[in-house]
Amino acid sequence: GKTTLTRGVAAVLEARGVPVRVLELDEIRKVVTPEPTYTDAERDLVYRALAYMAKLLTEAGVAVLLDATAHRSAWRELARELIPVFAEVQLLCPAEVCMTRERAVRWGRPGLRAPRRAGGAAPDIVGEYETSPGAEVTVSTHVESAWSATDAVVRLARRLHRTTVSPEEKPCTSSTS
Repeated sequence: GKTTLTRGVAAVLEARGVPVRVLELDEIRKVVTPEPTYTDAERDLVYRALAYMAKLLTEAGVAVLLDATAHRSAWRELARELIPVFAEVQLLCPAEVCMTRERAVRWGRPGLRAPRRAGGAAPDIVGEYETSPGAEVTVSTHVESAWSATDAVVRLARRLHRTTVSPEEKPCTSSTS
């Protein structure tokens, strides 16, 4: 799901010369607590840290992809407030498909194309997800192929990137006859 999509989008953007950084929720969580499960207060701190890191990187001209399930709308709104050029990609998938994918990641099941989760990370399945009415792109990962989902997100990222590049930085597009 989201990790496959994030990695695919990052690879395409890098190949096109866009500086990009993937921030993973579990990286930040390990700074706050070494435990795979954490309290609501710790979770809130992790999401706030993730949003601030994304803000700082985007201010430095780096495109940021967050590999995280921000199941509370307040966290997504915080990111929108902090980051002037922000877009949300919402991934939808039935719970039974999510569980199958989670097992593939956790146990490295052969035959399923899913990267094994390193370091004993906690499952990233959320029961109380607050659906976003304001997502710029919504992908049904159980219906759309990884390729078409990646393409949709790359188009969004390129559109956002064009809005952040100053006229002096834009490449010359004139042609001669």
